[in-house]
Amino acid sequence: MDELQTFLRRRSPGQNNLSTARVEGDAPKVLSGLVNGVTCGAPLAIIIDNTDTRSDDYREERDIPRPSHADYAAHIKFKGYQDVAGGGHFSGRLTAPLCIAGGICLQILRDLGIAIEARIIQIGKVRSSDEEMRLAILAAKEQGNSVGGIIECEAVGLPVGLGDPMFDGIENRIAGIVFGIPGVKGLEFGSGFEGAGRMGSENNDSFYMDGDTVKTRTNHSGGILGGITNGMPVLFRVAFKPTPSIGIEQNSVSLSRAENAVLRVKGRHDPCIVPRAVPCVEAAAAIALYDAYLDR
Repeated sequence: MDELQTFLRRRSPGQNNLSTARVEGDAPKVLSGLVNGVTCGAPLAIIIDNTDTRSDDYREERDIPRPSHADYAAHIKFKGYQDVAGGGHFSGRLTAPLCIAGGICLQILRDLGIAIEARIIQIGKVRSSDEEMRLAILAAKEQGNSVGGIIECEAVGLPVGLGDPMFDGIENRIAGIVFGIPGVKGLEFGSGFEGAGRMGSENNDSFYMDGDTVKTRTNHSGGILGGITNGMPVLFRVAFKPTPSIGIEQNSVSLSRAENAVLRVKGRHDPCIVPRAVPCVEAAAAIALYDAYLDR
C-alpha cells in the first residue's frame, strides 16, 4: 500500500506550480479484499475521497458549455441531467481510480519481470530539455492559457505471444484504456505516423539471433506484430490536447437563451495536464498488458 500511495502521489494535484492549486491527498481507503496487506480473494474495493471541492465554480457551465469540454455533448445526451460539478464522470479526477488499478497491476507485472515506464517527450512545440518544457508550461500559465504534449511509454520484459489478431490485439487493448484518459487525442505505436512516410525497406524490422533468442535490430513495429507481442519492448506515444479550461475569455452559447455568449472559465485548472498524466499512461498500459498476460 505504501508503494501504491507513492505511485498515486505522482498523479495528485497541487504539488507544484505546474498543476492546479487544488490539493488532494489521493489517500486510498480499502473497503474489502485486503487483509494485512495481502489480497484475500474477495473483490478488492477502494475509494478515494474528494477533499478540496468548489462545486459553485461550475454553476455557469450548466447553461454555457465550455469550449472543447464534454458539456454540450453531455447536455444533449443526458437531457440536462448530467453532473457539471468538477466535470462529473468526464473529469480527469477519474484517473485516480485508474491509477489504483494500474498501480496494482504494475506491482504484479514487476514480479513477473515486466517493467513499464513513461516519460514526457514534448510540451507544446518544445522537444528539448525538461527545464525548457517546464518553462513552456509556466509561460502558458502566466498568459492564462494552456499547452498539451506527448508522453512516450515503454514496456520491457514481455514474453512473445501476448495478444490476439484483429480486435483483441495489444494495440487494441492499450488503446481502449488509454483513450479513457481525458484529454487524449492521439496514439501511435512504434514508428507510428513517421513510419507512413518510409519505404518498406526502411521501416521493416529485420530479425537476428542473439544467442538462443530471436530479436529485431530495430523496433519500428513497437514490439507488436499482428496484434501479438514479438519479445521486443512495446513502445507507444500518447498525444494530449491543451487543457480546455483556460482563464482567457472564450466564445460559446447560452443553451437557455439560444444565443451567443462569452465565457470565462472559473475554478482551479492545470495549465498542462501532461506531467500528471505520466502515471496514468503507465497505469493504462499495465492494466492492458496484465489482462493480456492473464489470457495467455
